[in-house]
Amino acid sequence: IWVLEHAQDVVTVLIGVVLITLAAALLVYGIVEFASHAATNISEAAKTLLDQALFVLILIEIVHTVVLSLQAHRLIAQPFVVVGLVAVIRRILLVLSSTKPPQPSELGLLIGMVAVFVAGLIAVSRFERRADEHDQI
Repeated sequence: IWVLEHAQDVVTVLIGVVLITLAAALLVYGIVEFASHAATNISEAAKTLLDQALFVLILIEIVHTVVLSLQAHRLIAQPFVVVGLVAVIRRILLVLSSTKPPQPSELGLLIGMVAVFVAGLIAVSRFERRADEHDQI
């Protein structure tokens, strides 16, 4: 069991390093793309940079989840809910910044997903707080 636990930790650390490297590369790529296209079409360049930045934020939240699971040796739900919320917000921004008008059904579904993720975030926060209080007793 000790070998498996340490092997799992090694794999988890490697995944974290890969995700951090990918996030840094995507951020640099987004900035370079923004700088090269900003002179011709600042609006499109800003949309692309925002999309890249939000994707990097999703990757960093996943790394945060990996770190928390390494520290606690258990799965923490709250960062996953945050990743989902950021992903939905990213999609909403892409839909709204598109040149074609957004479909009301898609926009309604995305807004509903935001509400569900916020409710899930509140529920998970309360549940984890109660679990921590119970562990301290």
